[in-house]
Amino acid sequence: MGFLQDAPQLAHPYRDDRLLIALLDRVLPQERRAALAADLDALGDYALMAFERSRHSTRRKPVLTQWDAWGRRVDHVELTTAWLEGPGLTTRHGILASGHQAHEFARLEEFARAYVYHVASEFYTCPLAMTDGAATALKASGNRALIDRALPHFLSREAGQFWLSGQWMTENPGGSDVGNTETVARQDAQGHWRLYGRKWFSSAVVGEAALALARPGDAGGGAASLALFYVETMNGSERKPELVIDRLKDKLGTHELPTAEIHLEGLPAWPVGELANGVRQIAPMLNITRTWNAIGAVASMARAVSLARDYARRRHAFGRPLLEHPLHAQTLADMQAEFEGAFALVFEVAHLLGRVEQGAASPDEAASLRLLTPLVKLWTGKMAVRLCSEALECFGGAGYIEDTGLPPLLRDAQVYPIWEGTTNVLSLDSLRALGSHDGFAALRKLIGHWLKPAHNTPASFTVHAALDATAMHLDERKLDRPTLEAGARGVAFTLARCAAAALLARQDAWSTPRGDKRPSAALRRFLGHGLLRLSDIDGEDTRLLLE
Repeated sequence: MGFLQDAPQLAHPYRDDRLLIALLDRVLPQERRAALAADLDALGDYALMAFERSRHSTRRKPVLTQWDAWGRRVDHVELTTAWLEGPGLTTRHGILASGHQAHEFARLEEFARAYVYHVASEFYTCPLAMTDGAATALKASGNRALIDRALPHFLSREAGQFWLSGQWMTENPGGSDVGNTETVARQDAQGHWRLYGRKWFSSAVVGEAALALARPGDAGGGAASLALFYVETMNGSERKPELVIDRLKDKLGTHELPTAEIHLEGLPAWPVGELANGVRQIAPMLNITRTWNAIGAVASMARAVSLARDYARRRHAFGRPLLEHPLHAQTLADMQAEFEGAFALVFEVAHLLGRVEQGAASPDEAASLRLLTPLVKLWTGKMAVRLCSEALECFGGAGYIEDTGLPPLLRDAQVYPIWEGTTNVLSLDSLRALGSHDGFAALRKLIGHWLKPAHNTPASFTVHAALDATAMHLDERKLDRPTLEAGARGVAFTLARCAAAALLARQDAWSTPRGDKRPSAALRRFLGHGLLRLSDIDGEDTRLLLE
């Protein structure tokens, strides 16, 4: 028999992840490590099992059955194996419950679990993100009745008691422009609220609850008059008849995730707070789901880079392994350095979120979180697409063949820049954060704090120089709002890269005395790719090119 190529093997997503282990070694108190390590080890084992299972089975999609054999409307969604296993894994390892414990490391520990589990979950982590966000929004609302009703299910450690929650915002008239919401809330004869309308994009339709935006019947137009409602979707084991699933969407990626178009035909609902300012009430949920999005992006990058590196050792071309070809090795090293920067920033934001929630953060940290959340989401979303595309190219033609299991890495990655706010939407949100509570000054102080262990190093000088250039750029354009908005992407990418570089420098200062020179190499490579992404915008050129 002729030549046979070895398939890439997946390293253990926890035991072989030096970045995650180094992070936990540096940050977590020793007494917190044992319980977390046990969960991460088990989730890593599950990821390996799921990876092997995917090699020997055809990828399935959820199937919607709207009617039973006798003409009764059932709207039953048949889920994939990984989704059926999701509640058990989530509750057994406390993926959501761990994030709501009363200590500053809660979010860091939660997102470490999510990072190891994400790719193997087949995007079951999407409704987990929604559920986590719903729990956070309900806690922020102070609505004791809903908190007592929903949170014991959302944060349960028993699979039989666990509920998923959705986030129903997007409608036909627009996604981010929620002011066009057409769903209305009306009170019935008994004074109970019911929702009527169509939600065009529901990524957790199989859940037991949701938070939904709707316009109370006598409210005016615009976003400010929207209210936030809590709904439950099931009567025991059957879906409530007032929730009608029109169809499951046929998407580019995330095929195992049942994303639906739904109609609400009088679905019972409870106001979360006042019958106005619903967007403000749901904001705590968006901050959580955007962080989950960034965690998913770095998890996909980790998988893609890991497989590409392993394949480079197995695949021989022109008489030697790919890894011994200088250009291929250079490509992999460039990917690794960018990934390490993204990893550092994502997990710093996760830790910062926990510190802010527990009242352990400084004022600068709290102000910086408002800016860093959209920055980390938009930057990692775009990077995931780029790195997953590069990784597929590392496999040559095999990266384009479905039954290698590689193409879904790229298809799935494309969702990260879209979910929870597109790159442009979040770039503009970042501008608002820069202008409120002196967000730029707070971030500069925080970055300076991160750089203290690397004081007077080339990395420190480079980061501060890039921040100086950004400050000058913003100052020159502050009176010209259209130009400032047109260049918002460049500002956002620059600030994200500056923050990531500072964190890489901090990790380097911690790792080098312990004998690990790899973070230093990642820092040099990352800085070599440049930090500045600022752009000068010519409005006339833009107009001409779009004519």
